Amino acid sequence: MKKVTVLYNHPEDSEAFEKYYHETHLPLAATMKGIARLELTRFEAGPDGSKPAYYRMAELYFSDDNQCQTTLGSPEGEATVADLSNFATGGVTVVMGSVEE
Repeated sequence: MKKVTVLYNHPEDSEAFEKYYHETHLPLAATMKGIARLELTRFEAGPDGSKPAYYRMAELYFSDDNQCQTTLGSPEGEATVADLSNFATGGVTVVMGSVEE
């Protein structure tokens, strides 16, 4: 199984981020075919009250490398990736890996 992890840095305006993320970006991402599982995380302060290193994380799972490349290379996948710059004002880090089971 292949996994793409999107780590969102803290945005300039978290309210604007959340509004766009839920009303525009997630519906756009939902048009991508071939995602086996999707997990969304909004990070919270650590046990000591410290600010988390990242604001949010999205984890997209695919059956294999081919499906991952097909999905991300589709018009819907390309539009979703291109949309990141419209709201992720803090920047993003995207990493890919193979899930070990």
